[in-house]
Amino acid sequence: MKKILKSDNWYLKCGIFITGFILIVILIGQFWTPYDSGYMDGAARLEGPSFAHIFGTDNFGRDILSRVIEGTGTTFLVSFCINLIGLLAGTMIGAAAGYRGGLFDDLLMRICDAITAFPNVMLALVIIAVFGSGDLNIIWVLGILFIPSYARIVRSQFVQQKSCNYVQMAKLMGASPLRIIFVHILPNIYSTLLPAATIGFNNAVLAEASMSFLGVGVSANKPSLGRMLNEAQSFLVGGAPWYAAFVGLAIVLLVMGLSLLGEGLQKEQLRGKK
Repeated sequence: MKKILKSDNWYLKCGIFITGFILIVILIGQFWTPYDSGYMDGAARLEGPSFAHIFGTDNFGRDILSRVIEGTGTTFLVSFCINLIGLLAGTMIGAAAGYRGGLFDDLLMRICDAITAFPNVMLALVIIAVFGSGDLNIIWVLGILFIPSYARIVRSQFVQQKSCNYVQMAKLMGASPLRIIFVHILPNIYSTLLPAATIGFNNAVLAEASMSFLGVGVSANKPSLGRMLNEAQSFLVGGAPWYAAFVGLAIVLLVMGLSLLGEGLQKEQLRGKK
Protein backbone atom coordinates (compact mmCIF):
# COMPACT_ATOMS: atom_id res chain seq x y z
CA MET A 1 0.00 0.00 0.00
CA LYS A 2 2.86 2.42 0.82
CA LYS A 3 4.34 1.70 -2.60
CA ILE A 4 1.03 2.61 -4.26
CA LEU A 5 0.72 5.86 -2.27
CA LYS A 6 4.23 6.89 -3.26
CA SER A 7 3.71 5.92 -6.89
CA ASP A 8 3.05 8.54 -9.58
CA ASN A 9 0.52 6.19 -11.21
CA TRP A 10 -2.59 8.34 -10.79
CA TYR A 11 -4.69 5.93 -12.82
CA LEU A 12 -4.11 3.26 -10.18
CA LYS A 13 -4.62 5.65 -7.26
CA CYS A 14 -7.89 7.04 -8.62
CA GLY A 15 -9.10 3.57 -9.59
CA ILE A 16 -8.44 2.20 -6.11
CA PHE A 17 -10.12 5.23 -4.48
CA ILE A 18 -13.29 5.16 -6.62
CA THR A 19 -13.64 1.36 -6.56
CA GLY A 20 -12.91 1.26 -2.83
CA PHE A 21 -15.56 3.91 -2.17
CA ILE A 22 -18.14 1.95 -4.16
CA LEU A 23 -17.26 -1.26 -2.32
CA ILE A 24 -17.71 0.49 1.03
CA VAL A 25 -21.12 1.81 -0.07
CA ILE A 26 -22.14 -1.67 -1.26
CA LEU A 27 -20.99 -3.21 2.04
CA ILE A 28 -22.93 -0.65 4.08
CA GLY A 29 -25.97 -1.29 1.86
CA GLN A 30 -25.99 -4.93 2.94
CA PHE A 31 -26.85 -3.82 6.49
CA TRP A 32 -28.43 -0.38 6.16
CA THR A 33 -30.13 1.84 3.59
CA PRO A 34 -32.02 5.12 4.25
CA TYR A 35 -35.32 3.43 3.31
CA ASP A 36 -36.59 0.03 2.32
CA SER A 37 -35.78 -0.05 -1.40
CA GLY A 38 -39.13 -1.72 -2.17
CA TYR A 39 -41.34 0.55 -0.04
CA MET A 40 -43.83 2.49 -2.20
CA ASP A 41 -45.18 5.82 -1.01
CA GLY A 42 -47.79 7.19 -3.41
CA ALA A 43 -47.80 10.57 -1.67
CA ALA A 44 -44.05 11.00 -2.35
CA ARG A 45 -44.20 10.03 -6.03
CA LEU A 46 -41.52 11.69 -8.24
CA GLU A 47 -40.27 14.03 -5.54
CA GLY A 48 -37.07 15.91 -6.32
CA PRO A 49 -33.88 15.63 -4.26
CA SER A 50 -34.42 16.83 -0.68
CA PHE A 51 -33.18 16.21 2.85
CA ALA A 52 -35.76 13.45 3.21
CA HIS A 53 -34.82 11.82 -0.11
CA ILE A 54 -31.33 12.90 -1.18
CA PHE A 55 -31.67 11.41 -4.69
CA GLY A 56 -35.43 12.02 -4.87
CA THR A 57 -38.08 9.34 -5.44
CA ASP A 58 -39.20 7.33 -8.45
CA ASN A 59 -42.61 6.94 -10.07
CA PHE A 60 -43.73 4.58 -7.28
CA GLY A 61 -42.51 6.84 -4.48
CA ARG A 62 -39.52 4.61 -3.72
CA ASP A 63 -36.32 6.21 -2.42
CA ILE A 64 -33.86 6.37 -5.33
CA LEU A 65 -30.74 6.51 -3.12
CA SER A 66 -31.69 3.24 -1.39
CA ARG A 67 -32.42 1.61 -4.74
CA VAL A 68 -29.16 2.87 -6.25
CA ILE A 69 -27.19 1.44 -3.32
CA GLU A 70 -28.87 -1.97 -3.60
CA GLY A 71 -28.81 -1.87 -7.41
CA THR A 72 -25.08 -1.19 -7.42
CA GLY A 73 -24.57 -4.16 -5.13
CA THR A 74 -26.67 -6.38 -7.39
CA THR A 75 -24.84 -5.26 -10.54
CA PHE A 76 -21.46 -5.67 -8.84
CA LEU A 77 -22.21 -9.19 -7.56
CA VAL A 78 -23.68 -10.44 -10.85
CA SER A 79 -20.79 -8.91 -12.83
CA PHE A 80 -18.27 -10.48 -10.45
CA CYS A 81 -19.82 -13.93 -10.98
CA ILE A 82 -19.89 -13.43 -14.77
CA ASN A 83 -16.25 -12.39 -14.81
CA LEU A 84 -15.24 -15.23 -12.48
CA ILE A 85 -16.78 -17.85 -14.77
CA GLY A 86 -15.04 -16.36 -17.80
CA LEU A 87 -11.73 -16.06 -15.95
CA LEU A 88 -11.64 -19.58 -14.49
CA ALA A 89 -12.94 -21.41 -17.56
CA GLY A 90 -10.91 -19.24 -19.94
CA THR A 91 -7.74 -19.82 -17.92
CA MET A 92 -8.21 -23.59 -17.96
CA ILE A 93 -8.97 -23.69 -21.69
CA GLY A 94 -6.14 -21.31 -22.58
CA ALA A 95 -3.67 -23.19 -20.38
CA ALA A 96 -4.59 -26.56 -21.90
CA ALA A 97 -4.47 -25.20 -25.46
CA GLY A 98 -1.21 -23.32 -25.02
CA TYR A 99 0.61 -26.11 -23.20
CA ARG A 100 -0.62 -28.99 -25.36
CA GLY A 101 -0.52 -27.23 -28.74
CA GLY A 102 -1.14 -28.97 -32.04
CA LEU A 103 -4.60 -30.09 -33.16
CA PHE A 104 -5.97 -29.79 -29.62
CA ASP A 105 -4.95 -26.13 -29.54
CA ASP A 106 -6.48 -25.47 -32.96
CA LEU A 107 -9.78 -27.11 -31.98
CA LEU A 108 -10.19 -25.11 -28.77
CA MET A 109 -9.28 -21.83 -30.46
CA ARG A 110 -11.72 -22.44 -33.32
CA ILE A 111 -14.50 -22.99 -30.75
CA CYS A 112 -13.54 -19.67 -29.15
CA ASP A 113 -13.58 -18.02 -32.59
CA ALA A 114 -17.07 -19.42 -33.20
CA ILE A 115 -18.34 -17.91 -29.94
CA THR A 116 -16.87 -14.48 -30.70
CA ALA A 117 -18.10 -14.52 -34.32
CA PHE A 118 -21.51 -13.28 -33.15
CA PRO A 119 -22.20 -9.99 -31.29
CA ASN A 120 -22.25 -10.84 -27.59
CA VAL A 121 -25.50 -9.06 -26.76
CA MET A 122 -27.32 -10.63 -29.71
CA LEU A 123 -26.08 -14.12 -28.87
CA ALA A 124 -26.98 -13.63 -25.20
CA LEU A 125 -30.49 -12.50 -26.15
CA VAL A 126 -30.98 -15.58 -28.31
CA ILE A 127 -29.83 -17.97 -25.58
CA ILE A 128 -31.91 -16.25 -22.90
CA ALA A 129 -34.95 -16.33 -25.20
CA VAL A 130 -34.57 -20.12 -25.26
CA PHE A 131 -33.72 -20.78 -21.60
CA GLY A 132 -35.44 -17.79 -19.98
CA SER A 133 -34.14 -14.84 -17.98
CA GLY A 134 -33.14 -14.75 -14.32
CA ASP A 135 -30.04 -14.31 -12.20
CA LEU A 136 -28.43 -17.70 -12.84
CA ASN A 137 -29.19 -17.72 -16.56
CA ILE A 138 -27.74 -14.26 -17.17
CA ILE A 139 -24.64 -15.18 -15.14
CA TRP A 140 -23.78 -18.39 -16.99
CA VAL A 141 -24.75 -17.06 -20.43
CA LEU A 142 -22.59 -13.94 -20.17
CA GLY A 143 -19.91 -15.94 -18.33
CA ILE A 144 -19.57 -18.28 -21.32
CA LEU A 145 -19.29 -15.30 -23.67
CA PHE A 146 -16.37 -13.99 -21.59
CA ILE A 147 -14.39 -17.23 -21.86
CA PRO A 148 -12.74 -16.69 -25.31
CA SER A 149 -11.03 -13.41 -24.38
CA TYR A 150 -9.38 -14.94 -21.31
CA ALA A 151 -8.56 -18.15 -23.17
CA ARG A 152 -6.63 -16.24 -25.84
CA ILE A 153 -4.65 -14.21 -23.27
CA VAL A 154 -3.69 -17.28 -21.23
CA ARG A 155 -2.89 -19.35 -24.34
CA SER A 156 -0.49 -16.71 -25.67
CA GLN A 157 1.28 -16.57 -22.31
CA PHE A 158 1.59 -20.35 -22.12
CA VAL A 159 2.99 -20.54 -25.64
CA GLN A 160 5.70 -18.10 -24.55
CA GLN A 161 6.38 -19.61 -21.15
CA LYS A 162 6.48 -23.31 -22.01
CA SER A 163 9.78 -22.88 -23.90
CA CYS A 164 11.46 -21.05 -20.99
CA ASN A 165 14.31 -22.68 -19.09
CA TYR A 166 12.43 -23.08 -15.82
CA VAL A 167 9.71 -25.13 -17.57
CA GLN A 168 12.27 -27.30 -19.35
CA MET A 169 14.07 -27.91 -16.04
CA ALA A 170 10.78 -28.90 -14.40
CA LYS A 171 10.17 -31.42 -17.20
CA LEU A 172 13.66 -32.88 -16.80
CA MET A 173 13.03 -33.28 -13.07
CA GLY A 174 9.93 -35.35 -13.87
CA ALA A 175 7.23 -32.80 -13.01
CA SER A 176 3.80 -33.75 -14.31
CA PRO A 177 2.00 -31.50 -16.84
CA LEU A 178 -0.54 -30.47 -14.19
CA ARG A 179 2.23 -29.46 -11.80
CA ILE A 180 3.99 -27.49 -14.51
CA ILE A 181 0.76 -25.71 -15.44
CA PHE A 182 -0.48 -24.86 -11.94
CA VAL A 183 2.74 -24.58 -9.93
CA HIS A 184 5.24 -23.24 -12.43
CA ILE A 185 3.56 -21.36 -15.30
CA LEU A 186 0.32 -19.91 -13.86
CA PRO A 187 2.06 -18.07 -10.96
CA ASN A 188 4.33 -16.43 -13.54
CA ILE A 189 1.51 -14.99 -15.65
CA TYR A 190 -0.73 -13.57 -12.92
CA SER A 191 0.68 -10.08 -13.57
CA THR A 192 -0.84 -10.31 -17.06
CA LEU A 193 -4.12 -11.82 -15.88
CA LEU A 194 -4.76 -9.23 -13.16
CA PRO A 195 -5.20 -6.20 -15.47
CA ALA A 196 -7.14 -8.37 -17.92
CA ALA A 197 -9.47 -9.52 -15.13
CA THR A 198 -10.07 -5.91 -14.04
CA ILE A 199 -10.93 -4.85 -17.59
CA GLY A 200 -13.11 -7.95 -17.94
CA PHE A 201 -14.94 -6.99 -14.75
CA ASN A 202 -15.59 -3.57 -16.26
CA ASN A 203 -16.98 -5.18 -19.42
CA ALA A 204 -19.14 -7.50 -17.31
CA VAL A 205 -20.69 -4.49 -15.55
CA LEU A 206 -21.58 -2.94 -18.92
CA ALA A 207 -22.91 -6.27 -20.23
CA GLU A 208 -25.11 -6.88 -17.18
CA ALA A 209 -26.41 -3.30 -17.21
CA SER A 210 -27.18 -3.59 -20.93
CA MET A 211 -29.10 -6.84 -20.50
CA SER A 212 -31.05 -5.47 -17.53
CA PHE A 213 -31.80 -2.31 -19.52
CA LEU A 214 -33.31 -4.53 -22.22
CA GLY A 215 -35.41 -6.27 -19.57
CA VAL A 216 -33.72 -9.69 -19.67
CA GLY A 217 -31.22 -9.26 -16.84
CA VAL A 218 -31.56 -10.11 -13.15
CA SER A 219 -34.89 -10.86 -11.49
CA ALA A 220 -37.40 -8.02 -11.59
CA ASN A 221 -37.82 -8.10 -7.79
CA LYS A 222 -34.20 -6.95 -7.32
CA PRO A 223 -33.02 -3.38 -7.93
CA SER A 224 -30.60 -3.30 -10.87
CA LEU A 225 -28.88 -0.26 -12.34
CA GLY A 226 -29.69 -1.25 -15.92
CA ARG A 227 -33.39 -1.84 -15.23
CA MET A 228 -33.63 1.37 -13.19
CA LEU A 229 -32.10 3.31 -16.07
CA ASN A 230 -34.70 1.80 -18.37
CA GLU A 231 -37.49 2.88 -16.03
CA ALA A 232 -35.99 6.36 -15.66
CA GLN A 233 -35.88 7.18 -19.37
CA SER A 234 -39.64 7.76 -19.42
CA PHE A 235 -39.22 10.68 -16.98
CA LEU A 236 -36.22 12.43 -18.54
CA VAL A 237 -38.24 15.28 -20.09
CA GLY A 238 -40.62 17.24 -17.89
CA GLY A 239 -40.86 14.56 -15.25
CA ALA A 240 -37.98 13.47 -13.02
CA PRO A 241 -34.61 13.88 -14.79
CA TRP A 242 -32.80 13.31 -11.51
CA TYR A 243 -33.90 9.66 -11.60
CA ALA A 244 -31.83 8.86 -14.71
CA ALA A 245 -29.05 11.26 -13.65
CA PHE A 246 -28.30 9.53 -10.34
CA VAL A 247 -28.65 6.00 -11.72
CA GLY A 248 -26.42 6.91 -14.66
CA LEU A 249 -23.90 8.48 -12.28
CA ALA A 250 -23.69 5.22 -10.32
CA ILE A 251 -22.98 3.25 -13.52
CA VAL A 252 -20.39 5.82 -14.67
CA LEU A 253 -18.57 5.76 -11.33
CA LEU A 254 -18.50 1.96 -11.21
CA VAL A 255 -17.24 1.66 -14.78
CA MET A 256 -14.78 4.55 -14.37
CA GLY A 257 -13.31 3.09 -11.17
CA LEU A 258 -12.75 -0.31 -12.74
CA SER A 259 -11.40 1.22 -15.98
CA LEU A 260 -8.88 3.39 -14.11
CA LEU A 261 -7.90 0.43 -11.96
CA GLY A 262 -7.30 -1.75 -15.01
CA GLU A 263 -5.36 1.01 -16.79
CA GLY A 264 -3.26 1.59 -13.69
CA LEU A 265 -2.44 -2.10 -13.34
CA GLN A 266 -1.43 -2.25 -17.01
CA LYS A 267 0.90 0.71 -16.52
CA GLU A 268 2.46 -0.98 -13.48
CA GLN A 269 2.93 -4.15 -15.53
CA LEU A 270 4.65 -2.28 -18.35
CA ARG A 271 6.79 -0.42 -15.85
CA GLY A 272 7.87 -3.69 -14.27
CA LYS A 273 9.05 -5.03 -17.63
CA LYS A 274 11.36 -2.07 -18.21
